[in-house]
Amino acid sequence: MQTPPRASSTTPARAVTAQRRFRGLNLTTMLPVLALGGAVAVAVDARSWGQAAVLALGVVAALVAFVQWAGGRLFPLAFPCLVVAAAVWAYGALVVDSATAFFGVAMVGALVAPRLPRYRAAGAVALVAYVAAIGVARLLTEPPVSTGDVIAYVLLPTGITAVVTGLMFPNKRFYDVVQELEESREREAELAVARERIRFASDLHDIQGHTLHVVKLKLALARRLVHVDPDRADDELREIHALVGDTIDRTRELVYAQRRLNLTAELENAKNLFEAAGIRVLVERDGVPDARTGELLGQVLRETTTNILRHAQATEVRVALTTDGIVVVNDGAPPGPLPELGGLAALQERLADVGGELTVAQDGGRFTTAAVLPETAAVPGTAATPGVAATSEVATLDEAADRRPPARERSR
Repeated sequence: MQTPPRASSTTPARAVTAQRRFRGLNLTTMLPVLALGGAVAVAVDARSWGQAAVLALGVVAALVAFVQWAGGRLFPLAFPCLVVAAAVWAYGALVVDSATAFFGVAMVGALVAPRLPRYRAAGAVALVAYVAAIGVARLLTEPPVSTGDVIAYVLLPTGITAVVTGLMFPNKRFYDVVQELEESREREAELAVARERIRFASDLHDIQGHTLHVVKLKLALARRLVHVDPDRADDELREIHALVGDTIDRTRELVYAQRRLNLTAELENAKNLFEAAGIRVLVERDGVPDARTGELLGQVLRETTTNILRHAQATEVRVALTTDGIVVVNDGAPPGPLPELGGLAALQERLADVGGELTVAQDGGRFTTAAVLPETAAVPGTAATPGVAATSEVATLDEAADRRPPARERSR
C-alpha cells in the first residue's frame, strides 16, 4: 500500500511557479535591452539636462512596469506608471520635439491593456488612439508638415504601439495556459495524495475495525461470566489480550511501512502517479531483485515518489533498478545546500541495519536518491525496530497518516 506522502525540503516554502520562471527569463533577457534603448533615445533627443530628466521619467516608468509585470504584481504601480509615461509622450512630442518619447507609454500600455479585468480591447484602442492623437497634435502645432514628420510622429509611434500591444494579448494567453497547466498538475498530485490517504485509512480500518468489534463482544461475554464462571472469563480476557497485541503489531507494520511490498507493483504505481502529474518517466531495469531486497527498494521508491509529487517541480524522473539497488533522479530541485533528511532518514537507518546504504545528492537542479543493499538483505519483520514506540504507545490515525511537519516546510 502506498503510504501518504512524506515531507521534503528540497524546495523552498513557496515553490517558484513556471509562470514566474518564464517572466523571470523575460526580465533577465529584455530589461537590459529596454534600458539601453531608452537611454539612447533620451540622449539623442534631449537638448538640456532638464529635458533629459523629464524624458528619462518615461523610460523609468516603462522599466518599473516591466519589472512589476515580471514579478506578477503589475497593477499596484501600473496606472501611475501609465500616467507618467503618457505625460512624457505629450511633453516630448509637443515641447522637446522628441519622436521617441512614446517609448514609455507604448511599453506600459502594452503591459496594462491585456491584463485589464474588463474592456481590454477598448483599452488597447484607447492607448493607440492617444499615441496617434499626440502625434497629430504635434503636426498641427508645428507647421509646415513634412512626410518625415508624419512618419516620425504619427505612423511609427502609432504602428509600434499597436503591434506591441497586439503581441501582448497572445502573450497573456500563453501565461494563462501555463498557469492552468500548473494548477492542473498540482491538483493531480493532490488527488494522488488524497487517494493514497484513503487507501491508508481503509487498510487501518481493516486491521482495527474487526478487532474492536470482536473485543467488544468478548468483553461483554467476560463481564457476564466473571461471577458465574471465572475460569471461562479469564480465558476470554486472555484471548482479548492476545488479539489486541496482534492488532498492535499489525498497526505498527502499517504505520512504519513494514508490510510486504511488491517492487513491480510499486514501480508501476509510481509510473502511473508521475504520468498523471504530467511528469515524464524513464525506467531502466538490469535484473530482478529477490523478494526481500525488493521490499526495501520498494519502500525507497515509494518514499521518493511521494516526495517528488509533493514538493518538486519535476518534469522528468529517471529510475534505474538493479538486483541490489535503485537510483531515482528527478529534476526541478531548487538551488541551495542539501536539505536535512526527514522521511528518508528512517529508511536510511533501516537499510543501514541490514548492511545497506541510502544516499541523497542535489546538484544543478537535480535530486538523486540512491539505495544499495547486500545480496542477502534481511527485511525487518514485525518486531519493533529502533525508534518504534512501545505497544502501549501506538500512534494514532492522524500520526500514522501524517507524521510530518506542515506542508511546504518539510524535509525529505
